[in-house]
Amino acid sequence: MARYTGSVCRQCRREGLKLYLKGERCYTEKCAVDRRAYAPGQHGQRRRGKVSEYGLQLREKQKARRTYGVLESQFHKYFKEADRRKGITGENLLQILESRLDNVVYRMGFALSRPEARQLVKHGHFTVNGRKVDIPSYQVRPDDVVAVREASRDKGRFKDLAELMRTQGTMEWVNVDRENLAGKVLRLPTREEIDIPIAEHLIVELYSR
Repeated sequence: MARYTGSVCRQCRREGLKLYLKGERCYTEKCAVDRRAYAPGQHGQRRRGKVSEYGLQLREKQKARRTYGVLESQFHKYFKEADRRKGITGENLLQILESRLDNVVYRMGFALSRPEARQLVKHGHFTVNGRKVDIPSYQVRPDDVVAVREASRDKGRFKDLAELMRTQGTMEWVNVDRENLAGKVLRLPTREEIDIPIAEHLIVELYSR
């Protein structure tokens, strides 16, 4: 399966904002966006001209893709699914992205970043409703229970997780049992609860061209 293997800090610099892809590093002075607030590459420091309407739409799509770690073909598939659903297409798209298992693991506080959550899921450390799931794109639904596998709880990353999670906040659409390293999806998030600076209407306009 294809995946991005380059520097994730370059992705943040290209979008001009923190996408929080490096976990704790993003909150320190080592963050690449804070140190080099310009696009990567030899022409990154050139003064930017006026961005076209298409350019604005493209940047919003790329920002969403990179935030959630989704490749182009998969993102397009999500958009078509969002367009089929009732309601506002842009909000449906964000709800689908938020419902990915790797994102839910991140939102529940079991990982410090989405890339880390994706890796932990791939390695089979989580169950959904008691069954092991190692597919990061798995769509979690309301009332699903996501938990760290019993066999994984004594391993390095999870030994002190309960203590670490006490210092972290969680979203209102999930309920987390920190002691038992489990969480329940109460409902799909509303647009106001998705704290991603994305203008989703521009993505809809891009795919409607």
